[in-house]
Amino acid sequence: MSEAVQHDWQRRSLRAVWHPCTQMARAERVPPLPIARGEGPWLYDHQGRRYFDANSSWWVNLFGHADPALNAAIKHQLDTLPHVMLAGCTHEPAVRLAERLSARTGGVLGHLFFGSDGASAVEIALKQSFHSWRNRGRDTKREFVCLKNGYHGETIGALAVTDVAVFRDAYDPLLMQAHIVTSPDQRLGNEQQALDDLRALLSERAHHVAAVIVEPLVQGAAGMVMHAPSYLRQVRALCREFDVHLIADEIAVGCGRTGTFFAWDQVAPASAQDWPDFLLLSKGITGGTMPLSLVLTTDEVYQAFWSDDVARGFLHSHSYTGNPLACAAANAVLDRFDAGQLTANQQQAGLLTAAFAPLASHPQVSHLRQRGTILAFDVTTKVERFSERFHLAAREHELLIRPIGQTVYLMPPYLIDEGAAAFLAGAVQASLEEVLHAA
Repeated sequence: MSEAVQHDWQRRSLRAVWHPCTQMARAERVPPLPIARGEGPWLYDHQGRRYFDANSSWWVNLFGHADPALNAAIKHQLDTLPHVMLAGCTHEPAVRLAERLSARTGGVLGHLFFGSDGASAVEIALKQSFHSWRNRGRDTKREFVCLKNGYHGETIGALAVTDVAVFRDAYDPLLMQAHIVTSPDQRLGNEQQALDDLRALLSERAHHVAAVIVEPLVQGAAGMVMHAPSYLRQVRALCREFDVHLIADEIAVGCGRTGTFFAWDQVAPASAQDWPDFLLLSKGITGGTMPLSLVLTTDEVYQAFWSDDVARGFLHSHSYTGNPLACAAANAVLDRFDAGQLTANQQQAGLLTAAFAPLASHPQVSHLRQRGTILAFDVTTKVERFSERFHLAAREHELLIRPIGQTVYLMPPYLIDEGAAAFLAGAVQASLEEVLHAA
Protein backbone atom coordinates (compact mmCIF):
# COMPACT_ATOMS: atom_id res chain seq x y z
CA MET A 1 0.00 0.00 0.00
CA SER A 2 1.09 3.56 -0.54
CA GLU A 3 2.34 5.97 2.08
CA ALA A 4 -0.88 7.93 1.54
CA VAL A 5 -2.91 4.96 2.80
CA GLN A 6 -0.69 4.72 5.87
CA HIS A 7 -1.23 8.40 6.63
CA ASP A 8 -4.98 8.03 6.08
CA TRP A 9 -5.20 5.42 8.85
CA GLN A 10 -3.30 7.76 11.15
CA ARG A 11 -5.60 10.66 10.35
CA ARG A 12 -8.76 8.61 10.84
CA SER A 13 -7.49 7.14 14.08
CA LEU A 14 -6.66 10.53 15.55
CA ARG A 15 -10.10 11.79 14.61
CA ALA A 16 -12.09 8.85 16.02
CA VAL A 17 -10.00 6.84 18.50
CA TRP A 18 -9.03 8.05 21.98
CA HIS A 19 -5.74 6.22 22.50
CA PRO A 20 -4.68 4.89 25.92
CA CYS A 21 -1.75 6.33 27.86
CA THR A 22 -1.57 9.10 25.27
CA GLN A 23 -1.79 12.86 25.42
CA MET A 24 -3.82 13.29 22.25
CA ALA A 25 -2.45 16.78 21.61
CA ARG A 26 1.00 15.23 21.43
CA ALA A 27 -0.30 12.43 19.20
CA GLU A 28 -1.06 15.01 16.53
CA ARG A 29 2.71 15.56 16.26
CA VAL A 30 3.71 11.95 16.87
CA PRO A 31 0.85 9.96 15.29
CA PRO A 32 0.24 6.28 16.08
CA LEU A 33 1.88 3.66 13.90
CA PRO A 34 -0.76 1.86 11.79
CA ILE A 35 -0.23 -1.90 11.98
CA ALA A 36 -1.67 -4.14 9.27
CA ARG A 37 -0.70 -7.60 10.50
CA GLY A 38 1.53 -9.61 12.79
CA GLU A 39 3.57 -12.75 12.32
CA GLY A 40 5.84 -14.28 14.95
CA PRO A 41 7.73 -11.51 16.78
CA TRP A 42 7.15 -9.07 13.91
CA LEU A 43 4.49 -6.44 13.29
CA TYR A 44 4.01 -5.05 9.76
CA ASP A 45 2.65 -1.65 8.72
CA HIS A 46 0.61 -0.98 5.59
CA GLN A 47 3.74 -0.35 3.56
CA GLY A 48 5.21 -3.72 4.45
CA ARG A 49 7.81 -2.36 6.87
CA ARG A 50 8.39 -4.62 9.83
CA TYR A 51 9.00 -3.96 13.53
CA PHE A 52 10.20 -6.43 16.15
CA ASP A 53 7.65 -6.34 18.99
CA ALA A 54 10.20 -5.98 21.79
CA ASN A 55 7.62 -5.17 24.49
CA SER A 56 5.19 -7.91 23.43
CA SER A 57 2.41 -5.42 22.73
CA TRP A 58 2.18 -4.31 26.36
CA TRP A 59 3.55 -7.54 27.80
CA VAL A 60 0.77 -9.82 26.56
CA ASN A 61 2.22 -11.65 23.57
CA LEU A 62 4.08 -14.79 24.64
CA PHE A 63 4.54 -16.89 21.53
CA GLY A 64 4.41 -14.37 18.72
CA HIS A 65 1.57 -12.93 16.68
CA ALA A 66 -0.89 -15.24 14.93
CA ASP A 67 0.51 -18.31 16.67
CA PRO A 68 -1.07 -21.32 14.91
CA ALA A 69 -1.76 -23.36 18.07
CA LEU A 70 -3.46 -20.51 19.91
CA ASN A 71 -5.44 -19.57 16.81
CA ALA A 72 -6.57 -23.19 16.35
CA ALA A 73 -7.77 -23.42 19.95
CA ILE A 74 -9.81 -20.25 19.63
CA LYS A 75 -11.26 -21.25 16.24
CA HIS A 76 -12.29 -24.66 17.57
CA GLN A 77 -13.98 -23.07 20.57
CA LEU A 78 -15.65 -20.48 18.34
CA ASP A 79 -17.37 -23.30 16.43
CA THR A 80 -18.38 -25.05 19.66
CA LEU A 81 -19.38 -22.48 22.30
CA PRO A 82 -18.31 -18.83 21.93
CA HIS A 83 -19.95 -17.69 25.16
CA VAL A 84 -22.34 -18.62 27.94
CA MET A 85 -22.91 -16.81 31.21
CA LEU A 86 -20.99 -18.30 34.11
CA ALA A 87 -23.73 -17.45 36.63
CA GLY A 88 -25.78 -20.63 36.90
CA CYS A 89 -23.86 -22.34 34.07
CA THR A 90 -20.39 -23.74 33.58
CA HIS A 91 -18.29 -25.09 30.72
CA GLU A 92 -15.28 -27.29 30.08
CA PRO A 93 -12.65 -24.62 29.20
CA ALA A 94 -13.29 -22.69 32.44
CA VAL A 95 -13.26 -25.81 34.62
CA ARG A 96 -10.09 -27.17 33.04
CA LEU A 97 -8.31 -23.84 33.34
CA ALA A 98 -9.23 -23.47 37.02
CA GLU A 99 -8.12 -27.01 37.80
CA ARG A 100 -4.82 -26.68 35.94
CA LEU A 101 -3.83 -23.38 37.53
CA SER A 102 -4.78 -24.63 40.99
CA ALA A 103 -2.60 -27.70 40.41
CA ARG A 104 0.36 -25.40 39.72
CA THR A 105 0.03 -24.18 43.33
CA GLY A 106 -0.23 -27.69 44.70
CA GLY A 107 -3.93 -27.04 45.27
CA VAL A 108 -3.21 -24.32 47.83
CA LEU A 109 -4.90 -21.65 45.71
CA GLY A 110 -7.82 -23.87 44.86
CA HIS A 111 -10.50 -21.35 43.92
CA LEU A 112 -10.38 -19.25 40.77
CA PHE A 113 -12.49 -16.18 40.02
CA PHE A 114 -12.56 -14.81 36.48
CA GLY A 115 -12.15 -11.16 35.47
CA SER A 116 -11.66 -9.34 32.20
CA ASP A 117 -8.33 -7.49 32.57
CA GLY A 118 -5.58 -6.81 35.06
CA ALA A 119 -7.22 -3.90 36.83
CA SER A 120 -10.44 -5.86 37.31
CA ALA A 121 -8.45 -8.70 38.88
CA VAL A 122 -6.99 -6.24 41.37
CA GLU A 123 -10.48 -4.90 42.13
CA ILE A 124 -11.72 -8.44 42.71
CA ALA A 125 -8.86 -9.30 45.08
CA LEU A 126 -9.27 -6.09 47.09
CA LYS A 127 -13.01 -6.69 47.43
CA GLN A 128 -12.60 -10.36 48.32
CA SER A 129 -10.01 -9.53 50.97
CA PHE A 130 -12.12 -6.85 52.65
CA HIS A 131 -15.38 -8.79 52.36
CA SER A 132 -13.89 -12.02 53.70
CA TRP A 133 -12.65 -10.20 56.81
CA ARG A 134 -16.06 -8.58 57.19
CA ASN A 135 -17.84 -11.92 56.88
CA ARG A 136 -15.59 -13.20 59.66
CA GLY A 137 -16.65 -10.36 61.94
CA ARG A 138 -13.52 -8.25 61.45
CA ASP A 139 -14.85 -5.35 59.44
CA THR A 140 -12.27 -2.91 60.85
CA LYS A 141 -9.78 -4.55 58.44
CA ARG A 142 -10.45 -2.28 55.48
CA GLU A 143 -7.10 -0.65 54.72
CA PHE A 144 -4.53 -1.69 52.13
CA VAL A 145 -0.75 -1.48 51.88
CA CYS A 146 1.14 -1.05 48.61
CA LEU A 147 4.74 -0.36 47.62
CA LYS A 148 6.23 2.94 46.59
CA ASN A 149 6.13 3.31 42.80
CA GLY A 150 3.93 0.22 42.54
CA TYR A 151 1.38 -0.11 39.74
CA HIS A 152 -1.78 -2.21 39.85
CA GLY A 153 -4.13 -0.64 37.31
CA GLU A 154 -6.17 2.44 36.61
CA THR A 155 -9.71 1.70 37.77
CA ILE A 156 -10.66 3.42 41.02
CA GLY A 157 -9.82 0.61 43.43
CA ALA A 158 -6.70 -0.48 41.59
CA LEU A 159 -5.52 3.10 41.28
CA ALA A 160 -5.87 3.53 45.04
CA VAL A 161 -3.07 0.98 45.53
CA THR A 162 -0.98 2.43 42.68
CA ASP A 163 1.82 4.90 43.43
CA VAL A 164 2.66 6.28 39.99
CA ALA A 165 1.87 9.98 40.10
CA VAL A 166 1.11 10.50 36.42
CA PHE A 167 -1.72 7.95 36.64
CA ARG A 168 -2.94 8.69 40.14
CA ASP A 169 -2.70 12.38 40.98
CA ALA A 170 -5.64 13.70 38.94
CA TYR A 171 -7.98 11.20 40.58
CA ASP A 172 -6.63 11.34 44.12
CA PRO A 173 -9.83 12.97 45.51
CA LEU A 174 -11.81 9.92 44.38
CA LEU A 175 -9.53 7.30 45.91
CA MET A 176 -9.36 5.50 49.22
CA GLN A 177 -6.02 6.26 50.86
CA ALA A 178 -3.68 3.30 50.96
CA HIS A 179 -0.53 3.00 53.05
CA ILE A 180 2.61 3.27 50.88
CA VAL A 181 5.77 1.60 52.17
CA THR A 182 9.34 1.49 50.89
CA SER A 183 9.85 -0.49 47.73
CA PRO A 184 12.78 -2.93 47.59
CA ASP A 185 15.18 -2.03 44.80
CA GLN A 186 18.29 -4.07 44.10
CA ARG A 187 19.92 -0.94 42.68
CA LEU A 188 19.68 0.63 46.14
CA GLY A 189 20.33 -2.45 48.28
CA ASN A 190 17.44 -1.45 50.54
CA GLU A 191 15.66 -4.76 51.09
CA GLN A 192 16.01 -4.64 54.88
CA GLN A 193 14.83 -1.04 55.02
CA ALA A 194 11.74 -2.02 53.02
CA LEU A 195 11.01 -4.90 55.37
CA ASP A 196 11.53 -2.74 58.45
CA ASP A 197 9.15 -0.14 57.03
CA LEU A 198 6.47 -2.76 56.44
CA ARG A 199 6.93 -4.26 59.90
CA ALA A 200 6.60 -0.86 61.54
CA LEU A 201 3.35 -0.16 59.69
CA LEU A 202 1.82 -3.54 60.42
CA SER A 203 2.83 -3.30 64.08
CA GLU A 204 0.72 -0.16 64.30
CA ARG A 205 -2.15 -0.84 61.86
CA ALA A 206 -2.56 -4.63 61.51
CA HIS A 207 -6.02 -4.61 63.09
CA HIS A 208 -7.13 -2.24 60.33
CA VAL A 209 -5.18 -3.65 57.37
CA ALA A 210 -6.92 -6.12 55.09
CA ALA A 211 -4.06 -6.87 52.69
CA VAL A 212 -0.63 -6.02 51.37
CA ILE A 213 -0.31 -6.02 47.56
CA VAL A 214 3.00 -6.52 45.72
CA GLU A 215 4.32 -7.13 42.21
CA PRO A 216 6.60 -10.14 42.77
CA LEU A 217 10.23 -9.73 41.65
CA VAL A 218 9.69 -6.90 39.13
CA GLN A 219 7.78 -3.63 39.49
CA GLY A 220 6.96 -2.99 35.86
CA ALA A 221 5.63 0.55 35.50
CA ALA A 222 8.15 1.77 38.07
CA GLY A 223 10.82 1.13 35.43
CA MET A 224 11.46 -2.60 35.80
CA VAL A 225 12.56 -2.22 39.44
CA MET A 226 13.73 -5.65 40.59
CA HIS A 227 14.03 -7.33 43.98
CA ALA A 228 15.03 -10.74 45.28
CA PRO A 229 12.80 -13.68 46.28
CA SER A 230 14.16 -13.26 49.82
CA TYR A 231 12.11 -10.07 50.16
CA LEU A 232 8.93 -11.91 49.22
CA ARG A 233 9.62 -14.67 51.75
CA GLN A 234 9.91 -12.09 54.51
CA VAL A 235 6.78 -10.24 53.38
CA ARG A 236 4.90 -13.55 53.45
CA ALA A 237 6.15 -14.16 57.00
CA LEU A 238 5.17 -10.65 58.13
CA CYS A 239 1.66 -11.00 56.74
CA ARG A 240 1.27 -14.32 58.57
CA GLU A 241 2.62 -12.81 61.78
CA PHE A 242 0.21 -9.88 61.70
CA ASP A 243 -2.77 -11.77 60.22
CA VAL A 244 -2.97 -9.74 57.02
CA HIS A 245 -3.71 -11.02 53.52
CA LEU A 246 -1.01 -10.97 50.86
CA ILE A 247 -1.95 -10.27 47.24
CA ALA A 248 0.63 -11.25 44.61
CA ASP A 249 -0.09 -9.23 41.46
CA GLU A 250 1.51 -11.36 38.73
CA ILE A 251 -0.44 -9.70 35.92
CA ALA A 252 2.79 -8.59 34.23
CA VAL A 253 5.31 -11.04 35.67
CA GLY A 254 3.44 -14.34 35.52
CA CYS A 255 3.31 -16.93 32.72
CA GLY A 256 7.06 -17.45 32.54
CA ARG A 257 8.28 -13.87 32.26
CA THR A 258 10.64 -14.12 35.25
CA GLY A 259 11.94 -17.60 34.42
CA THR A 260 9.31 -19.61 36.31
CA PHE A 261 5.62 -19.95 35.49
CA PHE A 262 4.60 -17.99 38.56
CA ALA A 263 7.12 -15.44 39.78
CA TRP A 264 6.15 -16.74 43.22
CA ASP A 265 7.64 -20.13 42.33
CA GLN A 266 11.05 -18.53 43.01
CA VAL A 267 10.06 -18.08 46.64
CA ALA A 268 10.24 -21.91 46.66
CA PRO A 269 7.03 -22.43 48.67
CA ALA A 270 7.50 -25.57 50.75
CA SER A 271 4.06 -25.54 52.37
CA ALA A 272 0.64 -23.94 52.05
CA GLN A 273 1.79 -21.22 54.43
CA ASP A 274 4.37 -20.01 51.91
CA TRP A 275 1.87 -19.11 49.18
CA PRO A 276 0.13 -15.71 48.98
CA ASP A 277 -3.58 -15.50 49.82
CA PHE A 278 -4.34 -14.19 46.34
CA LEU A 279 -2.43 -14.60 43.08
CA LEU A 280 -3.49 -12.56 40.04
CA LEU A 281 -2.88 -13.32 36.37
CA SER A 282 -3.77 -11.55 33.14
CA LYS A 283 -1.82 -10.26 30.11
CA GLY A 284 0.15 -13.31 28.95
CA ILE A 285 -2.34 -15.91 30.17
CA THR A 286 -4.03 -15.93 26.74
CA GLY A 287 -0.83 -15.33 24.80
CA GLY A 288 -1.92 -11.93 23.54
CA THR A 289 -5.17 -13.10 21.96
CA MET A 290 -8.16 -12.50 24.26
CA PRO A 291 -8.88 -10.31 27.32
CA LEU A 292 -8.90 -12.40 30.50
CA SER A 293 -7.79 -12.10 34.11
CA LEU A 294 -7.82 -14.55 36.98
CA VAL A 295 -7.80 -14.36 40.77
CA LEU A 296 -6.65 -17.50 42.55
CA THR A 297 -7.31 -17.71 46.27
CA THR A 298 -7.35 -20.04 49.25
CA ASP A 299 -10.04 -22.21 50.75
CA GLU A 300 -9.96 -20.01 53.85
CA VAL A 301 -10.98 -16.94 51.85
CA TYR A 302 -13.53 -18.94 49.86
CA GLN A 303 -15.15 -20.40 52.98
CA ALA A 304 -15.65 -16.92 54.46
CA PHE A 305 -18.34 -16.39 51.78
CA TRP A 306 -19.99 -19.82 52.16
CA SER A 307 -23.56 -19.16 53.33
CA ASP A 308 -27.23 -19.31 52.39
CA ASP A 309 -27.29 -15.56 52.99
CA VAL A 310 -26.98 -13.89 49.59
CA ALA A 311 -25.49 -10.75 51.16
CA ARG A 312 -22.52 -12.80 52.39
CA GLY A 313 -21.77 -13.98 48.86
CA PHE A 314 -19.28 -12.39 46.49
CA LEU A 315 -21.68 -10.60 44.15
CA HIS A 316 -19.19 -9.49 41.54
CA SER A 317 -19.53 -10.21 37.84
CA HIS A 318 -19.25 -8.97 34.30
CA SER A 319 -21.11 -10.24 31.27
CA TYR A 320 -18.12 -12.06 29.78
CA THR A 321 -16.96 -13.69 33.02
CA GLY A 322 -15.11 -16.90 32.15
CA ASN A 323 -15.59 -16.43 28.41
CA PRO A 324 -14.99 -19.83 26.72
CA LEU A 325 -12.92 -18.35 23.89
CA ALA A 326 -10.53 -16.70 26.35
CA CYS A 327 -10.39 -19.81 28.52
CA ALA A 328 -9.61 -21.95 25.46
CA ALA A 329 -6.72 -19.63 24.61
CA ALA A 330 -5.44 -19.82 28.19
CA ASN A 331 -5.59 -23.61 28.16
CA ALA A 332 -3.56 -23.58 24.94
CA VAL A 333 -0.98 -21.40 26.72
CA LEU A 334 -0.79 -23.92 29.56
CA ASP A 335 -0.36 -26.71 27.00
CA ARG A 336 2.78 -24.94 25.81
CA PHE A 337 4.19 -24.73 29.32
CA ASP A 338 3.31 -28.38 29.98
CA ALA A 339 5.37 -29.20 26.88
CA GLY A 340 8.54 -27.57 28.31
CA GLN A 341 8.30 -23.87 27.52
CA LEU A 342 10.21 -22.88 30.67
CA THR A 343 13.32 -24.71 29.51
CA ALA A 344 13.20 -22.78 26.25
CA ASN A 345 12.69 -19.54 28.19
CA GLN A 346 15.78 -20.15 30.28
CA GLN A 347 17.85 -20.71 27.15
CA GLN A 348 16.45 -17.55 25.54
CA ALA A 349 17.18 -15.54 28.69
CA GLY A 350 20.80 -16.65 28.41
CA LEU A 351 20.98 -15.47 24.81
CA LEU A 352 19.67 -12.04 25.82
CA THR A 353 22.20 -11.85 28.66
CA ALA A 354 25.10 -12.55 26.33
CA ALA A 355 23.91 -10.23 23.55
CA PHE A 356 23.36 -7.24 25.85
CA ALA A 357 26.43 -7.72 28.08
CA PRO A 358 28.53 -5.12 26.15
CA LEU A 359 26.02 -2.40 27.09
CA ALA A 360 27.17 -2.62 30.70
CA SER A 361 30.33 -0.69 29.78
CA HIS A 362 28.50 2.14 28.02
CA PRO A 363 29.30 5.41 29.84
CA GLN A 364 25.66 6.53 29.89
CA VAL A 365 24.13 3.17 30.76
CA SER A 366 23.70 1.99 34.33
CA HIS A 367 22.07 -0.88 36.20
CA LEU A 368 21.83 -3.34 33.35
CA ARG A 369 19.56 -5.93 34.94
CA GLN A 370 17.55 -8.99 34.04
CA ARG A 371 14.99 -11.36 35.51
CA GLY A 372 14.08 -14.19 33.16
CA THR A 373 13.37 -12.70 29.74
CA ILE A 374 12.80 -9.21 31.18
CA LEU A 375 15.88 -7.05 30.57
CA ALA A 376 16.30 -3.36 31.41
CA PHE A 377 18.86 -0.60 31.84
CA ASP A 378 18.83 3.06 32.84
CA VAL A 379 20.17 5.87 30.65
CA THR A 380 21.84 8.96 32.07
CA THR A 381 20.93 11.82 29.76
CA LYS A 382 19.37 15.27 29.69
CA VAL A 383 17.70 14.63 26.34
CA GLU A 384 14.14 15.97 26.50
CA ARG A 385 11.38 13.49 25.76
CA PHE A 386 13.96 10.71 25.80
CA SER A 387 11.34 7.95 25.76
CA GLU A 388 9.54 9.37 22.75
CA ARG A 389 12.76 10.02 20.84
CA PHE A 390 14.07 6.53 21.55
CA HIS A 391 10.78 5.01 20.44
CA LEU A 392 10.85 6.90 17.13
CA ALA A 393 14.53 6.20 16.50
CA ALA A 394 13.98 2.50 17.16
CA ARG A 395 11.25 2.35 14.55
CA GLU A 396 13.88 3.26 11.96
CA HIS A 397 15.82 0.20 13.12
CA GLU A 398 12.85 -2.17 12.78
CA LEU A 399 12.18 -2.16 16.50
CA LEU A 400 8.93 -1.38 18.34
CA ILE A 401 9.86 -0.44 21.91
CA ARG A 402 8.55 2.08 24.48
CA PRO A 403 10.95 3.05 27.29
CA ILE A 404 9.58 4.03 30.69
CA GLY A 405 11.09 7.43 31.38
CA GLN A 406 14.84 6.88 31.01
CA THR A 407 14.61 3.15 31.50
CA VAL A 408 14.89 1.11 28.33
CA TYR A 409 13.49 -2.39 28.71
CA LEU A 410 12.71 -5.46 26.66
CA MET A 411 10.03 -8.04 27.35
CA PRO A 412 9.99 -9.86 24.01
CA PRO A 413 7.93 -12.86 22.86
CA TYR A 414 9.43 -16.25 23.64
CA LEU A 415 10.95 -16.52 20.15
CA ILE A 416 14.55 -15.55 20.82
CA ASP A 417 17.34 -17.36 19.01
CA GLU A 418 20.93 -16.16 18.54
CA GLY A 419 19.98 -14.10 15.52
CA ALA A 420 17.06 -12.42 17.24
CA ALA A 421 19.12 -11.65 20.34
CA ALA A 422 21.89 -10.12 18.22
CA PHE A 423 19.35 -8.10 16.23
CA LEU A 424 17.71 -6.74 19.40
CA ALA A 425 21.03 -5.77 20.96
CA GLY A 426 22.20 -4.10 17.76
CA ALA A 427 18.96 -2.20 17.20
CA VAL A 428 18.85 -1.00 20.81
CA GLN A 429 22.49 0.10 20.68
CA ALA A 430 21.98 1.94 17.37
CA SER A 431 18.83 3.67 18.63
CA LEU A 432 20.54 4.71 21.84
CA GLU A 433 23.53 6.23 20.07
CA GLU A 434 21.30 8.05 17.60
CA VAL A 435 19.26 9.68 20.40
CA LEU A 436 22.28 10.56 22.55
CA HIS A 437 24.29 12.04 19.67
CA ALA A 438 21.32 14.10 18.47
CA ALA A 439 21.10 15.87 21.83
